[in-house]
Amino acid sequence: MTVEGIRVSSQWLALRDAADTAARARDLVEHVRRRLPARGRRVIHDLACGTGAMGRWLAPLLPGPQHWVVHDRDADLLRVAAADRPGPAADGASVVVETRLADITELRVDDLADAALITASALLDLMTGDELARLIDVCAGAGCPLLLTLSVVGRVDLTPADPLDSRVGAAFDAHQRRMTDGGRLLGPDAVAAAAEGFHRSGADVLVRPSPWRLGAADAGLTAAWFAGWVGAACEQEPGLVGDAAAYTRRRLAEARAGQLGVTVGHADLLVLPRRPESSKIPGSRPRVAQSEPPSSRSEPG
Repeated sequence: MTVEGIRVSSQWLALRDAADTAARARDLVEHVRRRLPARGRRVIHDLACGTGAMGRWLAPLLPGPQHWVVHDRDADLLRVAAADRPGPAADGASVVVETRLADITELRVDDLADAALITASALLDLMTGDELARLIDVCAGAGCPLLLTLSVVGRVDLTPADPLDSRVGAAFDAHQRRMTDGGRLLGPDAVAAAAEGFHRSGADVLVRPSPWRLGAADAGLTAAWFAGWVGAACEQEPGLVGDAAAYTRRRLAEARAGQLGVTVGHADLLVLPRRPESSKIPGSRPRVAQSEPPSSRSEPG
């Protein structure tokens, strides 16, 4: 239950919401639309939903009546998701939200039996290999498309560059792969592991880069993300602490002045169960060949 052991504040999720919306790969939505049922209500299960940002982004892009079932272990976040609901569907049809207080690592196939689509955001990099394997089995049993957005890929670019950037980045990536009571987190390896696992389950997987690109207009998010990035790196490599103090002051001053540019790499995956009459979908692949930077749901990401 590693995923559920990582607490996320609603304030952090609100701060990153606009960057997440801008980063998600919109071209995957058209693939989703083509695979939804032609008629009737579409039941969409959103796993580890947080405050429901995925539904607020995706529901207005999809046609037809939608019933979103949002799962999270944090009751406070679920209350926000219930109150801040998505707008109407793309064609004006109704969108309703049902909350479920649940540990997503303990889901069973029956829990998702009615799903026309399963979604999650900033989730995969917080999982262990065993947790991911169980998720793949459960979702494969549902037999519907699965959209997984904003998973970390392990690349961060800062402009202007600083000699300490690469050392902090390496320590942060090691922190993302740290050992926990539930096992070792996948961190930046999660996207490739998920793509391979879903291919083995008999699905096609489309992978798209979905990086945050933060500039002068994002100074608040940049500062919050940077402080957490450096903090995690120092937790992983205590020898960084001495150099990190001056480095952090310098970088945060640049962020406040709108002079720090940050690209945080993520990737989005769309998992499409293969139809019996169809062959492999063009553009699908079992592993990430060229992905750009991501950030995780943990604070900061």
